[in-house]
Amino acid sequence: MDDQAVEVIPETTSENDAVLLARIEEMIKTHLAQIDSLAEEITKYKDMVDDVLANDETYQEHDKLAKEAARVKSNTKKEIMKRVDVADFANKLKSLKSEQKELKGGLSDYLREYQRLSGSNQIEGEDGEFREIVFVAKLVKRSPQFKPR
Repeated sequence: MDDQAVEVIPETTSENDAVLLARIEEMIKTHLAQIDSLAEEITKYKDMVDDVLANDETYQEHDKLAKEAARVKSNTKKEIMKRVDVADFANKLKSLKSEQKELKGGLSDYLREYQRLSGSNQIEGEDGEFREIVFVAKLVKRSPQFKPR
């Protein structure tokens, strides 16, 4: 027997992470390309449907009637919103929505920090019900002024 054995050196964690990162980046790019391709195809078919509708007399007549009804509805709403009691309700509604948005933003920050410190993805509410902490990621195009150099 030969005493010379081939020694296999396992990849280090950082090399595994680098390979994984490269694969994920490639999957992201593939998905983005597929999304862009589908967007083009969707636009093409939407234009085709819009053309058919634009050339249908019955649809055009009904569309015209619907727009007129929407205009009347909008004007009626404007008149009602001018009433003092309704304007007060609308202002209160706007204030409540703004407060809710601020609280949700703060809650998101607290949940992120809670998850980071505790390592847990769930939290028990005051009602005794467990809720899962979920983060949503999305990709947006960067402004040209912020591109790395």
